Amino acid sequence: MKIGFVSDSLGKLSFEAMLDQAVALGVSGVEVNTGGWSPAPHVDLMELRQSAEARRRFVRAFEQRDLEIIALNVNGNPLHPVDTRQGQDLEETIRLAGDLGIGTICTMSGLPEGQEGDRLPNWVVSSWPPEGQVAKEWQLRERLLPYWERILRMAPDHGITRIALELHGGQWAYNVPNFLRLRAKCSTR
Repeated sequence: MKIGFVSDSLGKLSFEAMLDQAVALGVSGVEVNTGGWSPAPHVDLMELRQSAEARRRFVRAFEQRDLEIIALNVNGNPLHPVDTRQGQDLEETIRLAGDLGIGTICTMSGLPEGQEGDRLPNWVVSSWPPEGQVAKEWQLRERLLPYWERILRMAPDHGITRIALELHGGQWAYNVPNFLRLRAKCSTR
């Protein structure tokens, strides 16, 4: 079994010190945070996207320590109604993964507003009162499906073979039933 950790868990360390600690801990690799809610202390996403030399240095730092880049992780809310940077971070992370030859992205489903014009995400976790279900269906139909269909069309163009969704509170797919529903809807369209 391979064991790794998420780079943010050692976010106070420099990039090189974080990798050295990974070696000291005896892990196989690191899942690297690239944005979203993470300040991405070990990655300058735009620099890596724009510079082949920066990407070579990044990969070389892992190779020199015999560590794997397990995945890129952009945990956040890519469907936030006003903070569009989080969705942009996911798209740039997908492109970076392609540039680096990494096939796995970790992220979250996102949580949009409850209706057109809302400025805050709306997390519906109960089937009562009934207007919550109206909001939840609107979110799925108007925000999640169009967004994830676009991402799922984009990802293979950049070599992404797996998108791992974290089932996390404050996200539309925060539990197994919602995740399975989103997956089924995306795979049948």
